[in-house]
Amino acid sequence: MALLVSIIVLALLFDYINGFHDAANSIATIVSTKVLTPLQAVIWAAFFNFVAFFIAKYLIGEFGIANTVSKTVYEQYITLPVILSGVIAAIVWNLATWWLGIPSSSSHTLIGGFAGAAIIDSGFTAVQGAVVLKIAAFIFLAPFLGMFMAFLLTVLVLHICKKLNPHKANTWFKRLQLVSSALFSIGHGLNDSQKVMGIIAAAMIASHTLGLDMGIASIDDLPNWVAFACFTMISLGTMSGGWRIIKTMGSRITKVTPLEGMVAETAGALTLYLTEYLKIPVSTTHTITGSIIGVGITKRLSIVRWGVTRNLWIAWVLTIPVSALLAAGIYLIVRLFM
Repeated sequence: MALLVSIIVLALLFDYINGFHDAANSIATIVSTKVLTPLQAVIWAAFFNFVAFFIAKYLIGEFGIANTVSKTVYEQYITLPVILSGVIAAIVWNLATWWLGIPSSSSHTLIGGFAGAAIIDSGFTAVQGAVVLKIAAFIFLAPFLGMFMAFLLTVLVLHICKKLNPHKANTWFKRLQLVSSALFSIGHGLNDSQKVMGIIAAAMIASHTLGLDMGIASIDDLPNWVAFACFTMISLGTMSGGWRIIKTMGSRITKVTPLEGMVAETAGALTLYLTEYLKIPVSTTHTITGSIIGVGITKRLSIVRWGVTRNLWIAWVLTIPVSALLAAGIYLIVRLFM
């Protein structure tokens, strides 16, 4: 019982860290274009992170991404030490990349840690390969979709607004950035909170097989307080900021105007809503980065700082295997005490 409670506490801690680690995703462009101050922006984003709970609960009526994450490992191989090791590894990697200012994926960190601990415990047969491959594929597909939609939206908006007074248009785009940032923050909340819900659900299912209190037979039995706690923690984390990553996302990839910021956030939000519909956990970091690149290349390819972008891609590709290896090492230590 104590181990389950520890896992839940650590998972919620990871959710909080995820909030400030990924805060830059939804507020970097709105801060860099000076539509809102950093403090105003994090409060704005945190509010809409929490609004996402009510949308998932009462409008969508399910937490599909949480279900996908909980199925990363076959149920018979899920144990509490495996989940504990995966969560600890995810926390360590997230804090390390935050400190270095690298906008890596919290989603893939958590999934990589979960899978790595299961593999060292029971071998590769413990992991549902089809689920992991689908998630890994969106390391590439999510930023591409964001980039493609941002490029098309930028071209369309520029064509529609070509006869408008530039100053007046800029004022309107600053106002619209408030809407686009809110839409992206809702997508962030919908996507990232559910990943932690999936991990907690897996821990409760494993507890059920052991006959422990708080155990559940399936994710359909997940208590409402788990979802509420996950959405609350990510909102609190977002309010804590994430200033190191904001610098990378908001200015080092390419400079953005209010028009481009609005388009990037809108394209990122549409990508997140699509993957929510498909029940595929994706990285909000990858999505908004692709969208920022998409608005940048409408001017010219050279305007994007491809050196920075290349480093981001390397970090993204390495996230799952590094997290898996880290979790495997932590699991070997954890087993010494259990």
